[in-house]
Amino acid sequence: MNDRLLSFLGLCRRAGCMIIGADTVVKAIGERRALLVLLAADLSPNSSRDIEYAARQAGVELRTLSRSKDELSFALGRRCGALCVTDKGFADKILMMVNG
Repeated sequence: MNDRLLSFLGLCRRAGCMIIGADTVVKAIGERRALLVLLAADLSPNSSRDIEYAARQAGVELRTLSRSKDELSFALGRRCGALCVTDKGFADKILMMVNG
């Protein structure tokens, strides 16, 4: 894996600063623990809609990545289409990587 973003997401997961899974991400948004929400490019419209609505209501930053669920799953060691970051430092760095 020679993708800096995916490597950094793996580091974030190992640091315990990530929540994985559509339902748990929506729950974390509602609990105000999520600082950044990331969606896989091929996430189903139903899952995307629920997460996007929750993030919009809570004012949480949301990005759809150009990576597939398979790519995210390989990097994180667990099946993943939606995730959120709970640490400000990690969230800021990931936003920099995604935006530019």
